[in-house]
Amino acid sequence: MAKKDEYKLRNEEFLAAKRMEEGVRELQDGVLYRVVNEGAGCVVPRNNSVVTVHYVGTFINGREFDNSRKRGYPEAFRVGEVVDGFRLALLNMHVGDRWMVYIPYEAGYGKRANGNIPGYSTLVFDIELVAIM
Repeated sequence: MAKKDEYKLRNEEFLAAKRMEEGVRELQDGVLYRVVNEGAGCVVPRNNSVVTVHYVGTFINGREFDNSRKRGYPEAFRVGEVVDGFRLALLNMHVGDRWMVYIPYEAGYGKRANGNIPGYSTLVFDIELVAIM
């Protein structure tokens, strides 16, 4: 139990420090983001929109758990079918935007492990919104 508590605390401390960094903004549910590149699009997706995105997902220690860029093609999916924090980011992005997004466990996979993602994990995503279908 102590390892879970320590892991949870490290993730909470990471977000607290990130929140204080220059250029980091906050969405609802504690989701943080930093704009890497602003796109030229003027439309944002909706929950039922199908989007095409490139993304790299890591933990706070930098260990990668998913990477569309390594696969060589962007992923397409419905906005409402991803974890809440990823969805919140997409709902505020324009085509061409690239953001670093920091998702607290409450807006990610929660307290329980999901595959190779431990419970209480902050999810760090480099997201580029390529297109809205």
